[in-house]
Amino acid sequence: MITPNQPDALYHSSDRGDKQISATGASLKDWSPSSWRDREALQQPNYEDADELEAALTEIANRPPLVFAGEARSLQAQLANAAAGNAFVLFGGDCAESFAEFRADGVRDTYRVLLQMSIVLMYGAGVPVVKLGRMAGQFAKPRSEDLETIDGVSLPSYRGDNINSSEFTPEARRPDPRRLVRAYDQSCSTLNLLRAFSNGGYASMQRVSKWNLDFMEDREKGQEYRELADRVDAAINFMKACGIDEETTPSMTTTDFFTAHEALHLGYEEKLTRLDSTTEEYYGCSAHFLWCGERTRQPEGAHMEYFRGVSNPIGIKISDKSDGDSVVSLVRTLNPENVPGRITLISRMGAEKLREHLPRLIAAIEAAGLNVLWVTDPMHGNTVKTDNGYKTRPFERVRDEVMAFFEVHEQMGTHPGGVHLEMTGQDVTECTGGTAEVTIGDLELRYLTHCDPRLNASQALELAFLMSNKLAGMKERGAIGKAR
Repeated sequence: MITPNQPDALYHSSDRGDKQISATGASLKDWSPSSWRDREALQQPNYEDADELEAALTEIANRPPLVFAGEARSLQAQLANAAAGNAFVLFGGDCAESFAEFRADGVRDTYRVLLQMSIVLMYGAGVPVVKLGRMAGQFAKPRSEDLETIDGVSLPSYRGDNINSSEFTPEARRPDPRRLVRAYDQSCSTLNLLRAFSNGGYASMQRVSKWNLDFMEDREKGQEYRELADRVDAAINFMKACGIDEETTPSMTTTDFFTAHEALHLGYEEKLTRLDSTTEEYYGCSAHFLWCGERTRQPEGAHMEYFRGVSNPIGIKISDKSDGDSVVSLVRTLNPENVPGRITLISRMGAEKLREHLPRLIAAIEAAGLNVLWVTDPMHGNTVKTDNGYKTRPFERVRDEVMAFFEVHEQMGTHPGGVHLEMTGQDVTECTGGTAEVTIGDLELRYLTHCDPRLNASQALELAFLMSNKLAGMKERGAIGKAR
């Protein structure tokens, strides 16, 4: 999976004197992988046995890193390119990975849909697509309350399969440190599959263009995808005639695919933080890209202390409640030398609130002259609960927020850098609407998520076509596709 596109020498920070700022933007003054322990750490599970926790974390510390520093540097270079308007970033994957649902076919199907979406975006919009999976580590979930109460019984809230189980029993809800080790092992297996898919020929451009999903055969978007695949095949045949084929051009058979998750469990992240021997900088080696949510981005909190010292590219979730000055201050703290590609701001608001509030946040960042990548998360601001008790996300609301994101950036003269989706390659019925025509009554048919509702493959591909058309129009108008 990832071959660094940038020489490591470009990232060496030895010439930075006593400022202790890494070449990738991390701030190392008075920092260590464990310095977060001196701050207030929110959203951490309450373990009953400290020795049991320490034993599990020690075991993880002795395991190999899941990803490597050079891969993270390659990703940062690609994110910087997207921030300049020369690429588009596609995040996608489960709301929360599951132990029970883990299988090779599930990883393959989500990977396949992400590659199909990237083909649609690349061919339609004419820009490279940076692919990140919410995979191989997206387990822990923040909760609004420490306890969940049902019929007068209160138990610890479900915080993801690496912490406890979703069944409402005292034993299932007990935070179990051994689950951290199991999460590491599953992440390692997932990464092995992703690397094999990315480098073993499965991601060949010609192969991707021929993929079809069986349950889309008779649907409008399935036909539209097949028509696009035919055009891609024609383009590939033309390139072959020009001497550009799989033998002469390795990029025709392989692809870069990166992993990302919310760095919520700080003990786990600390034990997978490693010193890179090439640059003598620290990297969070649990994933290529790490992000923090609104519940854990307090400026003086433990999560921000951890984030400021790791050299990975970092994401920060922002909402309509975010204040421009505080976001600017946080970006400056995490990226004091304004290094491109280090910081991604991920907005989650809902379409109406996005149109009202995103412009002021963009204006604040632009006025401060900060380098950031703008990404939209159209999922979390559009969750509703039905009368029959299911959480769902209407596809039309998700679509509207994505379109609003593009339109606001075009009006502001800035670059819409990417989209962050909770989705799956399975034919689930969790989000209503779309040409898949999932109704509220259909939700009970295949509602498989352990946490929040996900777009199914058909809905995800439909959204890719809509984004592709929107981006193509923006490119024609000069709004994307070239650095400003």
